[in-house]
Amino acid sequence: MTVNAKLMTADELSRLPRGRERHELVRGVLRTMPLATWPEAIPANNFIHSLRPYESDRRPHAVLTSVGFQLSWDPDTVRAPDVAFLSPRRLCEVEGVTGYIPGVPDLAVEVISPTDLYLDVQDTIAEWLEHGTQVVFVVNPRRNVVAVHRPGQPVVILGMDDTLTAEDVVPGWSLAVRDLFDES
Repeated sequence: MTVNAKLMTADELSRLPRGRERHELVRGVLRTMPLATWPEAIPANNFIHSLRPYESDRRPHAVLTSVGFQLSWDPDTVRAPDVAFLSPRRLCEVEGVTGYIPGVPDLAVEVISPTDLYLDVQDTIAEWLEHGTQVVFVVNPRRNVVAVHRPGQPVVILGMDDTLTAEDVVPGWSLAVRDLFDES
């Protein structure tokens, strides 16, 4: 005798009470994660501050944090990167959306937490890239490195003396890896 577990929908996910945990939905299965700790919050915050100036130029962009993006339906997948960047084109596409943003951000930042499992992080990166994210920065606060993932390209690991760029996504933007981990 087999028992089929009921899969959760994105609508059901959106009605969960907000609290001390974050939730994602992966192929209908709820994933619950603890809120970020200080070592994870620093690089996410520094990413946000470095990208914010690109929101206010003549072509508006959006820099979002912990917002759900619906990647698939039936079964539903809703992921929430630590930081997301939407280009002017994507911003126009999602104008007027209520609920989770359909599709993916142009740029996603994932900060590895002490509770993250390697295979889960790899699965998340693969999903962002498969659905059209142009660049995924994976920040490892324990090692002070950033892994840069792009579709069809080898992963590039950047250390404290390197600089992050994504000219094709955010023209003119750069951030020294060292500044990413700066607590001041």
